[in-house]
Amino acid sequence: MASKPPKGDPVQDAPQVAEAQHAAAGLPAIGHTLRMAQQQMGVRRTAPTLLRVNQKDGFDCPGCAWPEPEHRHKAEFCENGAKAVAEEATLRRVTPDFFAAHPVADLATRSGYWLGQQGRLTHPMYLAEGAERYEPVPWERAFDIIAEELAALDSPDESVYYTSGRTSNEAAFLYQLFARELGTNNLPDCSNMCHESSGSALTETIGVGKGSVLLEDLYKSDLIIVAGQNPGTNHPRMLSALEKAKNNGAKIITVNPLPEAGLERFKNPQTPQGMIKGTALTDLFLQIRLGGDQALFRLLNKLILETDGAVDEEFVREHTHGYEEFTEAARTADWDETLAATGLERARIEEALAMVLASKRTVVCWAMGLTQHKHAVPTIREVVNFLLLRGNIGRPGAGVCPVRGHSNVQGDRTMGIFERPAPAFLDALEKEFGFAPPREHGLDVVRAIKALRDGEAKVFFAMGGNFVAASPDTEVTEAAMRKARLTVHVSTKLNRSHAVTGARALILPTLGRTERDLQGGPEGKGTEGKGTEQFVTVEDSMGMVHASRGRLEPASPHLLSEPAIVCRLARRVLGPRSATPWEEFEKDYATVRDRIARVIPGFEDFNAKVADPAGFALPHAPRDERRFPTATGKANFTAAPVEFPALPKGRLLLQTLRSHDQYNTTIYGLDDRYRGIKNGRRVVLVNPDDARELNLAEGSYADLVSEWKDGVERRAPGFRIVHYPTARGCAAAYYPETNVLVPLDATADTSNTPASKSVVVRLEQSGTD
Repeated sequence: MASKPPKGDPVQDAPQVAEAQHAAAGLPAIGHTLRMAQQQMGVRRTAPTLLRVNQKDGFDCPGCAWPEPEHRHKAEFCENGAKAVAEEATLRRVTPDFFAAHPVADLATRSGYWLGQQGRLTHPMYLAEGAERYEPVPWERAFDIIAEELAALDSPDESVYYTSGRTSNEAAFLYQLFARELGTNNLPDCSNMCHESSGSALTETIGVGKGSVLLEDLYKSDLIIVAGQNPGTNHPRMLSALEKAKNNGAKIITVNPLPEAGLERFKNPQTPQGMIKGTALTDLFLQIRLGGDQALFRLLNKLILETDGAVDEEFVREHTHGYEEFTEAARTADWDETLAATGLERARIEEALAMVLASKRTVVCWAMGLTQHKHAVPTIREVVNFLLLRGNIGRPGAGVCPVRGHSNVQGDRTMGIFERPAPAFLDALEKEFGFAPPREHGLDVVRAIKALRDGEAKVFFAMGGNFVAASPDTEVTEAAMRKARLTVHVSTKLNRSHAVTGARALILPTLGRTERDLQGGPEGKGTEGKGTEQFVTVEDSMGMVHASRGRLEPASPHLLSEPAIVCRLARRVLGPRSATPWEEFEKDYATVRDRIARVIPGFEDFNAKVADPAGFALPHAPRDERRFPTATGKANFTAAPVEFPALPKGRLLLQTLRSHDQYNTTIYGLDDRYRGIKNGRRVVLVNPDDARELNLAEGSYADLVSEWKDGVERRAPGFRIVHYPTARGCAAAYYPETNVLVPLDATADTSNTPASKSVVVRLEQSGTD
């Protein structure tokens, strides 16, 4: 049997600290996976559910976006993927009785962990203006409420439509279609907070805002550089790919401020050898100072230019633009400045250079450690420069690999979830559906928060996610949300955003990935009656598209699928002025895919292609043809000035990060096993030498106070000091608890992504101490 949810919030005021681990996965991961799965799903439900994860006839893991290999294991999931599935397939339920017992004021005092542990939402719930509690509401009345508020707006641009990465391709396409038929491009998404910097840099330099490698390229590479990423926790199945690459002869350089167990050694639970000994992954660890990556790659580029025969001159001549300006900038790179920016020793950089020069095929992988800085976009452009110099884009075993952190976040963007859509996309949409979509750019996440704060946006609709907890500057974000007229959340489970509401609020419960989706039943009830079984599609981090079919019975007969919610909302809001066949789309998702096929390049014959159990790869001109669809028609070298964060005396640079018992804002437990943290999340990891200089004793408590040019005090109180081998001058602590420290205006140039990986903080003795 599944265990019951906790009645009260666990006390977290005394986290326990042990030695950090130096290997990931293995027997402990199996034990932890089974224990958490059985707590949520029970013994009988666990095995058949987990054995369908990431299978060709099963459902796509709702966790990360790492691709599946062609030949899959029977257990094609990782520990954190299993946790995500277990929380969705849980037997725990949040019914109307729960909301009757817990007013919103009470929910607002609860931790994200406690809220998430209560289980699956079962009914649409409505918080009336001035009411203390959510109450159940019929679906039709819920859509009426949304329609009322939208009709009262002076402009559709006073409404915002946020998307979380979990949303399927079909739901995302319908969602953006509804918003644009309504008349707005206000379509922020979670990419705005993570890989927007990657998309901005790659679109400018190679013409496609996605990675250029497939799994097979990792297997064929000579050198893989993993920068600003912790796959052992955030993308654990990536470790299997790195292990295979190592077995094929690849070398791995890790560039991170923290040593991470998964990149030290991987104990593959699929093999006896892996369980016993494991595979050492990292050949060279560059423990870089936060924000020093651009300086590192710039210096490597200078050294490549100074090495006879190191530049692929034919590739540069035939396929690139801007080389002369780039080389002029690169030759000014300075050893002293680079060592100061990176905190690295000269010998380590020279060792990295030797590995780079020995490699004919190089892949660079990265995640939030590169994308969430003020200079994130120039940093990623410098990575592209690094690869272009030696012709490492557009050939097997080489390329750019931004690793997406949420299943289908990349697919949502492909489907048109973007506040700044390309004119060609809007032209295709207009031709197919016969309406004139808005051309003015809409609001991204940061600008949406500002619009809510300033009263310029009044309705907020979220397709999944936990917007309040995920966003920066928590107090500003929460105050902004409370100024809205209406907040709506399409959700599977309870989270913090349901407790921080506008004047009115709706929670619309939806099917999960694990659940059977029946549409076109009696009276169009879908899951409430018999109908035709549907599937949805997703796109992984490497541009592979495939089907996802849930098999479990829905958590409640009162759930609607995301496509059904959008279609019914559109019919109610747009009414007869819309010629789009929303009712047909709801009944048969294949008809949605037919329209996608006519609008979005690469999806021609979509239904036929996705019938292949392995799915299909979207075209990628740089990878497939060495063709670069940029403004110049070639891959662009760039020459931005080198930047890195300044660190005032007596201060530290803080990066926000996840624990191992966490997926984005979903908190599965209170431990971070690999880092030796147990029974608490309010810890701050500080280099022991820095701690001594700042008189921060191990086990003492401090408030984290960020410093920003606006002079506003942003404080996160009561963090236990943990002496930990971080890079000098750097500290780390978990989000969302530390999102309060990230100023809303502290964003990356060009991409406007919150700069959550280089927050200047001072540590003050806490009242908790």
